[in-house]
Amino acid sequence: MSKPQVIVLSVVVQGLSKAEAARRYGVSWQWVHTLLTRYQAGGLEALEPRSRRPASNARATPHDLRERIVELRKQLDADGLDAGPVTIATHLTNAGLTAPSTSTIRRILHEAGLVVPDPSKRPRSSRHRFAADQPNECWQSDFTHWHLSDGADVEIIDWLDDHSRLLLSLTVLTRVTGHDVVNTFTDNINTYGPPASTLTDNGSVYTSRFTGGRNAFEYLLATLGIRQNNGHPGHPQTQGKIERFHQTLKRWLAAQPPPATLAQLQALLDAYRDYYNTRRHHTAVKTTPQHAWDTAQCHGGPGHPPRQDDATVHRLTVRPNGTIGLGGLAISVSARHAGTKVTAIRDHGHVTVYAPDGTAIGHLHLNHDKRYQGPLTPAA
Repeated sequence: MSKPQVIVLSVVVQGLSKAEAARRYGVSWQWVHTLLTRYQAGGLEALEPRSRRPASNARATPHDLRERIVELRKQLDADGLDAGPVTIATHLTNAGLTAPSTSTIRRILHEAGLVVPDPSKRPRSSRHRFAADQPNECWQSDFTHWHLSDGADVEIIDWLDDHSRLLLSLTVLTRVTGHDVVNTFTDNINTYGPPASTLTDNGSVYTSRFTGGRNAFEYLLATLGIRQNNGHPGHPQTQGKIERFHQTLKRWLAAQPPPATLAQLQALLDAYRDYYNTRRHHTAVKTTPQHAWDTAQCHGGPGHPPRQDDATVHRLTVRPNGTIGLGGLAISVSARHAGTKVTAIRDHGHVTVYAPDGTAIGHLHLNHDKRYQGPLTPAA
């Protein structure tokens, strides 16, 4: 029995006056009077301690907003998209709503049973993040597997800017080859300019350092003055950003209708790339990747900076007569390469032509006073 109940019973049952009860139990006469008033209104239960919590809280998250947060979480999960507090806050802001703090959103999700605690999960405070200081300082690349509706296995190669997290390209292929690495890389160079360095794993399409010699990609990097970095074997954490991206991509693809063809899958990838770059708030850069890229004060490249804008890369097919067309000029390569896709790197007035395996066929200095150029000087 609580002390307030004992005080009231001493007056009601034992017949003590309010003053006597106050002296016996060391309280004020006014408090005894208050307790008796409560007892008369609601019995002994009315004497239990009352909460000091205010009847209303002006700072509490409105009910409608709480419901919207829960709806967004469920919808984003169903769509295979990121559904964390930062993403939800971005969606609320984009909808013209005032988003609560991410900690409040996280608490609402916990209360709704939409977050399952994982004690084994590594705490954020233990992570050491490394990122390039500016766009085009480092590009990461890797490829991953997916499947078509008939179960056919395909591969997806991607290129990611390390600083801005801009997804430079996302391409599906039946199988990624060294030639595909060169093709996608040069396409990105022609769009974004060359990077200062690349970071990949040790797959044979990226490097031949464990098998001797150089492959086509390594020849291209050396020619453009781009530094090549490779992760340690068996340590995928080095390419953590792109590994994490693959998880995000696959979760989204799993929520889409299974594509029947490469073209259908490529259309899905194009749609996701647009969403990822322009609409998805990236927690690491605290904005969208496209905005982080566009608002950077400078963009790196070979030389840290200035960016090397004078070199261009071209993929060309050798004509039946043994020439390639470059900037209105016909360059003689050799009839024995007819029908072959070669890579030509033009640096001011100089051109070097590479075979599909990355070996240099030859080079020459252009003479713009005549249309036909050549023959190439054989590579040493």
